[in-house]
Amino acid sequence: MRLDKILSHAGYGSRKDVKVLVKKGRVSVDQKLVTNSGMHVNPDKQIIMVDENPVFYEKFVYLMLHKPKDYLTATKDTYQKTVLDLVPMEYKHYHLFPVGRLDKDTEGLLIITNDGLANHQLTSPNREIYKTYFAKIDGYVVEDHIEQFNNGIVLDDGYKTKPAQLKIMKSANFSEIELSICEGKFHQVKRMFEAIGMKVIYLKRLSMGEIYLDHSLMPGEIRRLNEKELTYITKIKNNKEG
Repeated sequence: MRLDKILSHAGYGSRKDVKVLVKKGRVSVDQKLVTNSGMHVNPDKQIIMVDENPVFYEKFVYLMLHKPKDYLTATKDTYQKTVLDLVPMEYKHYHLFPVGRLDKDTEGLLIITNDGLANHQLTSPNREIYKTYFAKIDGYVVEDHIEQFNNGIVLDDGYKTKPAQLKIMKSANFSEIELSICEGKFHQVKRMFEAIGMKVIYLKRLSMGEIYLDHSLMPGEIRRLNEKELTYITKIKNNKEG
């Protein structure tokens, strides 16, 4: 890869900025000062340093955020806080984006990355990767609803959802449930319950596929995906059918 691309990706500014660094004699490859910012370098085999600090090249970054309420799942917004406002500065230069969408008032698992293929594989309905939510419902959720959700729910616009897996945790005036869906229609969980005459009063995403919310993360906290979670990302990226 071109050296200027590697350094730019690693957060050292634009390619123009990198060119200035090289001109000032601040960049070395394999302990030799560099004079050409456009030279090709293998970041896996060669040692790149800026001001004697090693440069570690990462093409993709994968983060887990425990999304709190009142944040938009967007990359930027003129007036409201977005989930990217919660990302530490050390990751800002990676051009990150959220995988899928959680409503402003919804909490829970949100993956943030710069990997477009991983985003597609995790969110495409054709991949049928289930997302599980915990919800509190204003209304009695009973056994009959399990089959109803499994057969698909017709939403207000006439669309019939794919089969959803409903698990009842508490059946009462205010019920508690877990729901697994493999789609991401706008306000889908809320609209599914509205279609049967009930209202979602609290919603939290617990998992996406084999990636589960780390309950040691407080709302607003973020961490890198661990080795097991990265292995799952690699697996679904390599399975490109659908």
